[in-house]
Amino acid sequence: MNRKIFGGLGAMGAMLASASAAFAQAAGPIKASDAAFAAAQAGMVNKGDTTWMLISSVLVLMMSVPGLALFYGGLVRTKNMLSVLMQVFMIVSITGLMWAVVGYSLAFTGGSPFIGGLSKAFMSGVTSGTFAATFSNNVYIPELSYFVFQMTFAMITPALFIGSFAERIKFWPLMLFTVLWSLLVYYPVAHMVWYWAGPDFLPDAPTDTGFLFAKGALDFAGGTVVHINAGIAGLVGCLVLGKRLGFGKENTPPHSLTMTMIGASLLWVGWFGFNAGSNLEANGVAAVAFVNTMLATCAAALSWAVVEQIVHKKPSMLGAASGAVAGLVAITPASGFGSPMSSIVLGLIVSPLCFFFVSTVKSKFKYDDTLDVFGIHCIGGITGALATGIVASPALGGQGWIDYTVFPAIPGAYDMLGQMKSQLWAIVTTLVWSGGVSAILLIAIDKTFGLRASEEAEREGLDLNEHGERAYNY
Repeated sequence: MNRKIFGGLGAMGAMLASASAAFAQAAGPIKASDAAFAAAQAGMVNKGDTTWMLISSVLVLMMSVPGLALFYGGLVRTKNMLSVLMQVFMIVSITGLMWAVVGYSLAFTGGSPFIGGLSKAFMSGVTSGTFAATFSNNVYIPELSYFVFQMTFAMITPALFIGSFAERIKFWPLMLFTVLWSLLVYYPVAHMVWYWAGPDFLPDAPTDTGFLFAKGALDFAGGTVVHINAGIAGLVGCLVLGKRLGFGKENTPPHSLTMTMIGASLLWVGWFGFNAGSNLEANGVAAVAFVNTMLATCAAALSWAVVEQIVHKKPSMLGAASGAVAGLVAITPASGFGSPMSSIVLGLIVSPLCFFFVSTVKSKFKYDDTLDVFGIHCIGGITGALATGIVASPALGGQGWIDYTVFPAIPGAYDMLGQMKSQLWAIVTTLVWSGGVSAILLIAIDKTFGLRASEEAEREGLDLNEHGERAYNY
């Protein structure tokens, strides 16, 4: 077929027992055990790739706990510090269990273009002897390493949106929203963007892909699946819950920029696993993603500081940390596609855009996005997703795309305009689906259980009211 399928992040967790004729060297069907043995003997599984994937999984987990927890925790008032830590910690725990029960199966098995099936629910058939595809023909990693790597993405994504409505949401209704949002939003979006049959199977199964993957969307590590997805959900959440008491009237400065800086630094370090790990192999493209992540973040932190110097006459630590995160967000979808120099440009561009949204736009429309999740993650994610269509061009030093509908896979002719259309498909679909479903879920939970903490609880602080303890005891 001449149909073009673009490379994305997720490769199908495919048992070699179901391998196509490309792997069946001997005549006739092969057993699962024989296939696994043959794969090991043929050198299809590399210990270096496996090691890198396990290390990357640890790095991404560190982004949530403690990285994101400290980053967000330092930004709220002292009386709400512990509530933010608890929310992040429990979201990570709950979504980890959900991933094992249904999440992995719904996101990364075939079924439809919009959601997977339940063939791997409760980790059925996922063992030390099953394998997941990478982006290279005849190269595999243990499926368990792919399973846990993708688990860490499912953990951090819902933890991101809590920053939009921090300091005013009840704990258990938030956990219920997280469960339902993961089921109805995260798993379908991950499936639509990242699911495909793998490079060795796609020639024989050209329609076995997610909806947005088939549209040609490029998202190396989660610009749509993670950042736009969580960012728009956060905006909807802050609108449904309403403003904090005293918003716009009382001064609510971060209680510990020291902790915020530590959290931002942990996010930066962990993001190398997030982006470079998304290559699924320890090779040159992983190094490209690693370097691009470093340079874009440096450029964005500097860019934000310069903007603040121009606007406020003083660069702030909060601004530098915000700029670094904006750069990390923007480079995420482009990290394995762009070049180092184009990554610097992307970092320089994204900070002024995000700064405009967290200051001017937020002030104009007076929505209380507590920790600027929409302004940084959603706007940064949209910027990065659109920029991916540009920086991926080989004419600009990008990696281009690979046509996996032929075996072995070959580079495809790059059409920048066509790619931008594909990127828009992914952005708009994510915004509409995540925003719409999030609104329905939040309103339904609010009407049945109530989302907003009482006025008394909000004034006292969620630490004591929701959890009966303080972050600090002096």
